[in-house]
Amino acid sequence: MIETERLILRPLNYEQLVKYTKCDNSLEEELNLNTTSRKISPELKEAFEQTILPNVADTTKNYLYSTLWTAISKVDNKMVGDICIVGEPNSDGEIEIGYGTYEEFQKKGFMTEAVAGLITWAKSQPKVFSIIASTEKENIASFKILLKNNFLKIEETKTLFNWKLKLKE
Repeated sequence: MIETERLILRPLNYEQLVKYTKCDNSLEEELNLNTTSRKISPELKEAFEQTILPNVADTTKNYLYSTLWTAISKVDNKMVGDICIVGEPNSDGEIEIGYGTYEEFQKKGFMTEAVAGLITWAKSQPKVFSIIASTEKENIASFKILLKNNFLKIEETKTLFNWKLKLKE
């Protein structure tokens, strides 16, 4: 687990991920959390089926680099969003992150804080040297989170900005 001022970032195991996908509050019950209005986008559902669940089930991999880390507000005792790492560090020591804040908790700085917490954790991982991320160009809130955490824009495509934060040489 990762703890920040207002959040607890909790990595979910395989069984918890399955409960997460059901959106029936069974995960919140297991974690003793208050319920929240959580929905799963079609993109996230596909990511669960195609990569997250198979990778977390693979015992040869460190599941922390494939699972969803749920961001829990200490004050509200509710899940407010999620952050994930898209696989183990590559040969350059890069990990890629993705994240999202549930609608009712947006514009409160939770994801900026969650990304900062994950950065602190990543710095302590010997094989991680940098973090990369991509944001859609029109998703200003998403790339502001990265800017506030000192990511640099390294390239852009027609629709995306690509970002990088160097942690160590």
